[in-house]
Amino acid sequence: MTLRIPNEGESQMLGIALGKVAFSALTLKLYSNDKVPAETDTTASFTEVSGNGYAAIALTGANWTLTEGAPTNAVYPEQIFTFTGAAGNVYGYYVVDAAGKVRWAERFTTSPFVVTAAGDKVKITLNVTLQDLLD
Repeated sequence: MTLRIPNEGESQMLGIALGKVAFSALTLKLYSNDKVPAETDTTASFTEVSGNGYAAIALTGANWTLTEGAPTNAVYPEQIFTFTGAAGNVYGYYVVDAAGKVRWAERFTTSPFVVTAAGDKVKITLNVTLQDLLD
């Protein structure tokens, strides 16, 4: 998986770092269209998974674990999407802020995951390094 921060995400993150933009809550979403995240992506670039128990997950800032180093790393506890029925292909995830700006996205290396039945799960542990943000 290669984490991609689109231009609008870079702008939001830099604005927060410089105190120009206020931090807003983040939401984790799954996407079902066959795409590789790109620099010019916006929310409209992704088709959010829908139906059969799917719900986006609100992320809580206090749940991130930061580890200083070279590079500094942030990890969010595993999040589990559990489905109540078939939902089709899931190619990856994206994270948006309260304004709907895509902060980052990542396609699964083994995509797609195919959700075919009740009880199927997609598990994600978010792991971001400062290097990811600089690349």
